[in-house]
Amino acid sequence: MNTTLSTTSAATEAQFGRRVAARLSAGTQDLPHEIGERLRAARMQALARRKVVRVLQTAPAVVPNGGAAAFGGGWWTRIGSVIPLIALVAGLIVITTLQEDNRTDELAEVDAALLTDDLPPAAYTDPGFAQFLKTEATAQR
Repeated sequence: MNTTLSTTSAATEAQFGRRVAARLSAGTQDLPHEIGERLRAARMQALARRKVVRVLQTAPAVVPNGGAAAFGGGWWTRIGSVIPLIALVAGLIVITTLQEDNRTDELAEVDAALLTDDLPPAAYTDPGFAQFLKTEATAQR
């Protein structure tokens, strides 16, 4: 199986190389003699430096169907894939709940401060009044 893939790959590479060489050689008649000679010398250098590729044949790996092999796949992989997703969703739910609780506590403190203070009605419409109450509540702690 590996030999067939390697042979097919090598044949495809060789065919591609022949096509590229034919394309490059097609326009060389229109070039000046000096440029053509430089290209010929560059081709010779490239051919001298090319790598010889050896195809290694490997035997298929045999994994025993036992306890140690079960960790490499099967239901352990599925559990390992699902656990981080569950942890992420649980963490997002906890963060959202905590933020909602904090926001509710802040609003409750502002409402309690508004209801227990004696202020003129115009003070309730002031945009900076809620910020003032928050800073006062923080300073009293």
